[in-house]
Amino acid sequence: MKRAQARSTVKSLVKSDAQTAFVAGLSVLKAGHADILLPAAQRLATKHPGDVRFQQMLGLAARSLGESDLAYRSFTRASQLAPNDPLIAHSNARTALEAGKPALELFEAAGRLAPSNGDVIRGIAAARLHERSPQDALQFLEQVLAANPLWTDGHRDAAHLRGQLGLDPLATIEGAIASHPAVEELHLLAINTALETLDPQAAQRLGENAGKRGFANPAFRIFSAHIASELGELETAGEIFARCDTTSRIADASYHARYLLRAGRPEDTARFLEPLISRDREHHLWPYLSLAWRLTGDERWSWLEGDEELVGVYDLSSDFAKIPGLADHLRAMHFAKSQPLGQSVRGGTQTDGHLLLRLDEPIIQLRKLLQRTVRKHIANLPDHREGHPTLLKDRSPALFSGSWSVRLTDGGFHSDHVHSKGWFSSALYVSLPDSLGDGTGEDHPGWLSLGECRDVVPDLAPVRLIEPRTARLVLFPSTMWHGTRRFPSGERLTVAFDIARPLQDNELT
Repeated sequence: MKRAQARSTVKSLVKSDAQTAFVAGLSVLKAGHADILLPAAQRLATKHPGDVRFQQMLGLAARSLGESDLAYRSFTRASQLAPNDPLIAHSNARTALEAGKPALELFEAAGRLAPSNGDVIRGIAAARLHERSPQDALQFLEQVLAANPLWTDGHRDAAHLRGQLGLDPLATIEGAIASHPAVEELHLLAINTALETLDPQAAQRLGENAGKRGFANPAFRIFSAHIASELGELETAGEIFARCDTTSRIADASYHARYLLRAGRPEDTARFLEPLISRDREHHLWPYLSLAWRLTGDERWSWLEGDEELVGVYDLSSDFAKIPGLADHLRAMHFAKSQPLGQSVRGGTQTDGHLLLRLDEPIIQLRKLLQRTVRKHIANLPDHREGHPTLLKDRSPALFSGSWSVRLTDGGFHSDHVHSKGWFSSALYVSLPDSLGDGTGEDHPGWLSLGECRDVVPDLAPVRLIEPRTARLVLFPSTMWHGTRRFPSGERLTVAFDIARPLQDNELT
């Protein structure tokens, strides 16, 4: 459904009978046009105050748009109208959790209505984390896993929580493998988790153990090639990749491209990726093609990332001063003892959940400030370019797809990475150490680096280095490589978020 059709459908909703309006509204929502639906959903909820369907529709539309207050209120009302509906009970609990409201009792109530719903059980663990303690959440997850050892989502959550608490992330997964060695999903999860812990040697060991089981899933061979590449065993990696089909799945193609670049073969990388790039909807490949084009001197790199307007640096200090206590508010959310799994943080911690959905007053004020700045940045972008991953034709709505705070200390940094599912990514500096100095040295301690991927192509210089300053917001394309330099000591506290890539009419049917 394209946007014009969505507008036409929504225009008729208020005049339709309740059932027709509800079905048509859901079709607009499922097509990804919550911004078009929301005003009509609000009118319908007012017109039919006792009809749970329209409270549900309004809550779903609001949640899709990150309007957490409206979503929370709508599902609270819906749960009052239909207290025994398991889906509404879960949505009520979920929106409360996202808003930073008490949610544990709500999730437990949803669990009584749907005791085998894995998402509800994960929600109970998340609520325990926020309302009780990380240890309480982990104990709960491990109790559930003891009774359900094949529950891979639960193992994944437990691994991530254990890692942040300084415990062995693989403990529950390896325990499940020991009792169920023939379940290939457990082996794949174990290998991936080891890679997320930055331990390719452990991943290789786990892969060899899985190999003894004779699994036919080609993912094991892809993992084997990728692990060899990460370990620097490039000849072995090349031999294995040569026996793999890495063009069917975009994620596999990204592993292959990473190997080719690490092996010093940028021309081969470009030849491999260019026929696949039109299928790269989640932008796993654009970052590697950007590196290949730069390394080969291909002028298409300038078309892709050469425009200065793609990167915005904004001083928010005057408005920032109106949000008292923000730094302390953020620090209180950093429960972890160690860096998160599978993220770029090194020597620091990261908050849990979607930060900018919370209804804490400092976060509400910060969200409004960031929304204004994002709109300004998007308005100043260059014109649309056909096929460009950033210079899109349809540029609204601009919605937060994820947000978090990172606290780095004493030598911490971000490894070079990208946010493949985003449109624009960011760094907002909340508190900085004096040890950053004036940035005149060669190392640029604590600075943001754009266009650099030191793990894969260590000799390629950054495109741009940006000095951190308190209340400075930097916005840049999510497909652009970015990381930070180490700094000697102190605390570097930031907020980061992604803006979701808006749906494009030419991609819709």
